[in-house]
Amino acid sequence: MPERRPRISQRQTEERMLAAAVTQINAAGLTVSLDHLSFEAVISAADVSRTGAYRKWPSKELFLNDLVRELARAATPRAVVENASWGLIAGLVLADAERLADPAERWALGVELMRQAADGDFTVMHASAEWRTYLALNATFLSITDPALRAEVQAALAAAQQRFVDGIASGWQLLAGLLGFRLRAGVTSFDTLAAMISASVRGLVLMALADPAIASDRLEADPFGGGVAPWSLAALGCASIAAGFLEPDPDVVWDEARAVALRSAMAAESLPAAGS
Repeated sequence: MPERRPRISQRQTEERMLAAAVTQINAAGLTVSLDHLSFEAVISAADVSRTGAYRKWPSKELFLNDLVRELARAATPRAVVENASWGLIAGLVLADAERLADPAERWALGVELMRQAADGDFTVMHASAEWRTYLALNATFLSITDPALRAEVQAALAAAQQRFVDGIASGWQLLAGLLGFRLRAGVTSFDTLAAMISASVRGLVLMALADPAIASDRLEADPFGGGVAPWSLAALGCASIAAGFLEPDPDVVWDEARAVALRSAMAAESLPAAGS
């Protein structure tokens, strides 16, 4: 006859159940399920025939597999700094064009561009449902049990990440050339700068989901010699990384011809090549 289990309280039952579940999740990993999605509701919203839908996907599981593939392929996170946020650059540079002849003033202007561009990046990412989907897929794709599907999703997410980093890298390279900055000696590339900035902003976006103060708090400070301004944590993180990577290029000659060419390029909405 099996040994009778000792009677325990409701509180003990709760604690044991939760502890056992946490142990299992920590062993297998937390998963995000799409089971709540109604196949019938999707058919209705798509305005297609049930017969056609079930001919394509005889089971909901097959549909959900294709849906995960589609989410991964479509995961192209937006980078506000891509192309160095043209309107932001044009507005600040043209408003303070006379400052650009002085390397210290160019640095101060660059700091302000970093502050505002990082705030823009963070605001878009924090408010974007698409970004939350992208982050959730990155965090949970390893829980996909089908090895082929898991590998396909991983490859799609990796490609999306590379597109995102490439966009940030091109934006920062453009900004550096625009203001006469260069990478410090020993720093590998703008890709490395972009990867670190991406990681910083992405981490803060995740933290802000649980603690909204991370998105709203501002610190009045002058951390990089650009003048006192309200700094978000995202802007502080991005500018700290950029300041460690970039320095004024001593070979840049900021004469009147360069200033005129820059103003003309701004008016024409096309930038000169970096270092020109």
